[in-house]
Amino acid sequence: MAKILAAADIGSNTAHLLVGATDGDIVMRIDNMNEWIPLGEVVAKAGTIPKEYIDQLVGAVKEFRKVAGGKKANALYVFATEAMRSAKNHKDVLKRIKQETGVSVDIIPPQREAEFSFYGVRLDTREIEPDLMFEVGGGSAQIALVDKNSIIEETSLRLGTGRVIAESGLENPVNADAKKRAQDYIASVLRDCEVKQVAEPKGLASGGVARGLWRALHPDGDKRIFIQEIEYLIWATERLSTERIIERFNVKPKRAATLLPGAMVYHALMDKFGLGEIFVSEFGVREGAILEMAKGKIKGQQP
Repeated sequence: MAKILAAADIGSNTAHLLVGATDGDIVMRIDNMNEWIPLGEVVAKAGTIPKEYIDQLVGAVKEFRKVAGGKKANALYVFATEAMRSAKNHKDVLKRIKQETGVSVDIIPPQREAEFSFYGVRLDTREIEPDLMFEVGGGSAQIALVDKNSIIEETSLRLGTGRVIAESGLENPVNADAKKRAQDYIASVLRDCEVKQVAEPKGLASGGVARGLWRALHPDGDKRIFIQEIEYLIWATERLSTERIIERFNVKPKRAATLLPGAMVYHALMDKFGLGEIFVSEFGVREGAILEMAKGKIKGQQP
């Protein structure tokens, strides 16, 4: 019998809630909402989460609990990833969220984040049988070598879109110096990536940054993105203002600012691992968390 469960992640670009019905094998979306809170960039610059963003987080979690309760969810699980892990004041932030919303937030390690992504993406990629899985966020990039049933090897790199912006000063339209700084930073971080290469790999990507690239490039819904399309997106967005990017690629204002750094990171990943194309999954960490809740491996709380 299907249960209604809710999972929310406080990521490095957004705080995002998913309410879904699940039998432990599939997840049917009931409600899906998010609020743009670019923690990755501000934490990379300042090291802490400022009060205005803490206020946003408190408000978002309050709304998530209200929505989950309204949808009759049996349980709500809220977790946080790289930006919260890195913020020096994360204990104070979580304490305030708990005090004002009654919701406990679980800061998960990179390995658990990769597991959630893997369980989630299998919902629409079983026939792909990928070798490599990427999830680029605002604060980090998760890279995993996978087989049909498990993660073989994984790593987390400080290579999110917000961090690239913070390290390089990248903004639209881009000047040559900022682009060079971004390229150098991405290359320097990838040099530390020890996930092994495989012959003729198949790759997939999940998360908001990948889906943003997919929607910008493929309004027809085709989930395969070729490296030449990523190259085109870099060429186009580096020349345009944010307003023109919004108009040309039909993306939301906040997502427009991440298209260029996101494309640059994914291009570098594809080049490093010899990928001519990647498949973009519509699912990810929240679906994975809901599946783990359904199997009793995570305990949520009453919404």
